Amino acid sequence: MNEAMENPVGHVLDARYQVTRKIAEGGMATVYEATDVRLGRTVAIKIMHTQLAQGPHRDQFVQRFQREARSAAAIANPHIVQIYDTGEFEGLDYLVMEYVHGVNLRYEMSQQGVFTVRETLRIVGEVLDGLSAAHAVGVVHRDIKPENILLNDRGRVQITDFGLAKAASQATLATTGMLLGTAAYLAPEMIENNQALPQGDLYSVGIMAWEMLTGEVPFASDNPVTMVFKHVHEDIPPLTANRPSMPKAISDFVAHLTARQVAERPTDAAAALRELHALTTTLSPSELAYRIRGNGETATSVLPSDMASTTDSGMGEVPTQASPDETETQIVDATAADGETMTHQARQGNLRRIAIVSGAALLLAAMIGGGYAWWYFLGPGSYWTVPSADDVSCETEQNCSLKGADFTKYERALKVAGIPYTTTEQYSDDVAKGSVISSDPANVGDHVSKRNGTTMTIVVSKGVREATIPDDITDASSDNGKTPLATLQQLGFDNVTHDKERDQYSLDVPEGALLSIDPQPGTTLRHGDPITVTLSKGPMPVSMPNIVGESKEDALSSLNDAKLKVTTSEMYSDTVESGTVISASVKAGTQMHWGDAVNIVVSKGPEMVTIPDVRGKSESEAKQTLEALGLKVEITAPLGDLTQTVRLQDPAPGQQVRLRDTKGNATTVTLTVV
Repeated sequence: MNEAMENPVGHVLDARYQVTRKIAEGGMATVYEATDVRLGRTVAIKIMHTQLAQGPHRDQFVQRFQREARSAAAIANPHIVQIYDTGEFEGLDYLVMEYVHGVNLRYEMSQQGVFTVRETLRIVGEVLDGLSAAHAVGVVHRDIKPENILLNDRGRVQITDFGLAKAASQATLATTGMLLGTAAYLAPEMIENNQALPQGDLYSVGIMAWEMLTGEVPFASDNPVTMVFKHVHEDIPPLTANRPSMPKAISDFVAHLTARQVAERPTDAAAALRELHALTTTLSPSELAYRIRGNGETATSVLPSDMASTTDSGMGEVPTQASPDETETQIVDATAADGETMTHQARQGNLRRIAIVSGAALLLAAMIGGGYAWWYFLGPGSYWTVPSADDVSCETEQNCSLKGADFTKYERALKVAGIPYTTTEQYSDDVAKGSVISSDPANVGDHVSKRNGTTMTIVVSKGVREATIPDDITDASSDNGKTPLATLQQLGFDNVTHDKERDQYSLDVPEGALLSIDPQPGTTLRHGDPITVTLSKGPMPVSMPNIVGESKEDALSSLNDAKLKVTTSEMYSDTVESGTVISASVKAGTQMHWGDAVNIVVSKGPEMVTIPDVRGKSESEAKQTLEALGLKVEITAPLGDLTQTVRLQDPAPGQQVRLRDTKGNATTVTLTVV
């Protein structure tokens, strides 16, 4: 290994990426900070470890690495670390990614210990939002864990390590060393069958939520074999099992994500996110503020009355202690003159007054400066307050979201308040077009920081998603018609019924193409409206019938019944009767399909010949004529052959005879010569 491969810091990759420092090292790759000298931006570069790139599975690993990298790059979601580029450095593949300023969730968990329900749901929701974008394009992360969840400077989630985890698991999952880092979060089907499913990512998210709420994973063991055995053979215990004060709705949601059977979990991250949103609206403020203490009870409590006398800053009132100089008795010399005594006292009094006034002025200035600093950096001067929407009403003491507010009207309120904002659009089944689906911050009265360029983000509804069934979806030769189910899914239809039991064989329609669809092509529907399809199973499999020895008519009938394409030819046969099948191009009993081609040969019977008249011809001429027809000639000369002229022949002239007998021997003509 050369120096550049061992330590790329200071090297420039592909004449573009100046590696500046090492950030972290994992089991599969090392991450470096670098500068994209072409665009002048900071990026993160992940370089694959040598043992993976040069191991026995190199080709397979690199191919999957690159393919998954392309898939991750195609995902557009603010909660996923973006892939900018890929390349190769000294034989090692690398990824160029977005550089995230912040920490990972593991660090945050080590700092906080446990999280409130509100904060847990926020982080889990953003993770699910990112995963839903990945699942929508067929990418499964496979390695969701706190180390791969980054929290940027604003506390927002960004998921990293897309693609590499899947490639690495394919190449090296069998090694125990590769399981150590992720065994606590692996789904049972991943461990048992190496299945990469969207539900596996949800299982890992559920384990992560379990850990955030309790401070520990449900199955903890130093032995990864023991840990994975528990995931495969035991159910994750519900959060309420040992923590009865845990909100039951939260326990049920986490249990749904971590169900041992794949079919019992949500279908994908989008479904789980919808479930989370519905759950959040049912929780009370006290349930959202719930946090586990060491003894399993909530840490949220009410202060006793004797502690209520606190200042606005949260600091309790503390009595001051007199200094020794102020409490110690001062003795004055009694022999001093009265004038000197009075002058000294006056001078001391003036100095004391000056000191008091100066101290008061300094204290006042400090209080004013400190108050302004608090107001500017921590108080109302440091944030905007999210205004309410006139067309949204909320119950008292409940979180009031902006969902359903007319954005055109609400936008005016934002402009009046001077709050910077950005908008995105999404389809929604329950929020009218032009109304707010969600916002960040989420609730009226929440704060938008005036620091670091923070903006409020608002998701505006595009209404219910609609699409039109393509006109050419029944044309099996079109792109839409070749894969009709995938076409409907890509268009957003999510209520397509395909009953395989109703599919039919077809001679003309290829397997997998449409036989029927309801509603008809060209119909515009909501994405959730029902669509029923029947697909072709392609040509039906049939067995080649035994037709050799049958009459031509019977053979054609059998082949037509099997819907086979037949061509016929004829030939003479000395052994097979005319009109009977001599042979077929496909052996009887062979597996075929409707429309397959078969050639059959039908007998014309024995070949016949008309005996010519060779009487009066010379022996040689007659013999040549008959042999040219394929006949055998026999010469007899009972009276001698003085003239060598044919006088008699048998068979007689004009008679039709077989050219050959049943054994294939030529027919004999006897000539009598005199």
